[in-house]
Amino acid sequence: MRIGVLTGGGDCPGLNAVIRAVVRTCDVRYNSSVVGFQDGWRGLLEDRRVQLKNDDRNDRLLAKGGTMLGTARVNPDKLRAGLDQIKQTLEDNGIDVLIPIGGEGTLTAAHWLSEENVPVVGVPKTIDNDIDCTDVTFGHDTALHVATDAIDRLHSTAESHQRVMLVEVMGRHAGWIALNAGLASGAHMTLIPEQPFDVEEVCRLVKQRFVRGDSHFICVVAEGAKPAEGSMQLKQGGTDEFGHEKFTGVAHQLGVEIEKRINKEVRVTVLGHVQRGGTPTPYDRVLATRFGVNAADAAHAGEYGMMVSLRGQEIGRVPLADAVRQLKLVPQSRYDDAAEFFG
Repeated sequence: MRIGVLTGGGDCPGLNAVIRAVVRTCDVRYNSSVVGFQDGWRGLLEDRRVQLKNDDRNDRLLAKGGTMLGTARVNPDKLRAGLDQIKQTLEDNGIDVLIPIGGEGTLTAAHWLSEENVPVVGVPKTIDNDIDCTDVTFGHDTALHVATDAIDRLHSTAESHQRVMLVEVMGRHAGWIALNAGLASGAHMTLIPEQPFDVEEVCRLVKQRFVRGDSHFICVVAEGAKPAEGSMQLKQGGTDEFGHEKFTGVAHQLGVEIEKRINKEVRVTVLGHVQRGGTPTPYDRVLATRFGVNAADAAHAGEYGMMVSLRGQEIGRVPLADAVRQLKLVPQSRYDDAAEFFG
């Protein structure tokens, strides 16, 4: 059997560990070969590929961030228009099964290909942890460590200057990074996309801390957080070619509002792509490896149209159709628990 693998969408710590595991499992367990398509779906459309081998170079992938195959975002309309080319590329290279590794967009494309009778096994990745039907996605733990470490450091400088600090983290639709980093770092408030915030309530908590003699205030803000209607006018940035909203810096805009309303100095830190980069944590390396092994097993077992998934401590498989039906958002109960630590 000959397996194809690609990484789509944004990069994520642990991608190389999945590739390594697929290659090693295919070689050792099944005596199969693996072809990697470069720069995600674009490489598949343009037939740019590399033969992947179970050698020293493959072993060195485990601790390396990013993706050795490269990645890119491709407009879904371009993918649909290129269906015949995709099938031709797979046929020309003798690919029996394709293993796409990616987030919502990549897995949705994988599901669509599966419905077009392309043998596919999906592997979920995203630092946002918003893929449904799996407890955790690899990459989230690394991003959480980066965000928590940054907020820990900001506590000391905020305390020294008696400042309000707003820390913006990734999370377009789901607030898992913000919620978990806020709890782990002892932040005084967390704002997430699932819960529209009231600027007056934010200001009330800020004033409350300083009135009672506390030295600083730290609020973690997910990039997709939005104010409640009538609470604050958020500047809009339009949409990109994929229909995704362009964010215009909610933390910076909130900081201006806080300074205007309560005359308190505010500093904003946007962590940005540092959350995506660098060496994956041991947890993400292990999870990504287990996902890669299971994906290779599924491919050889003929279980197509599936996504590998973590439930409890076990790796299993779920239909791609179920996994891409909706995003996994922060439930009200989880946010309510976190809110007990606000202020």
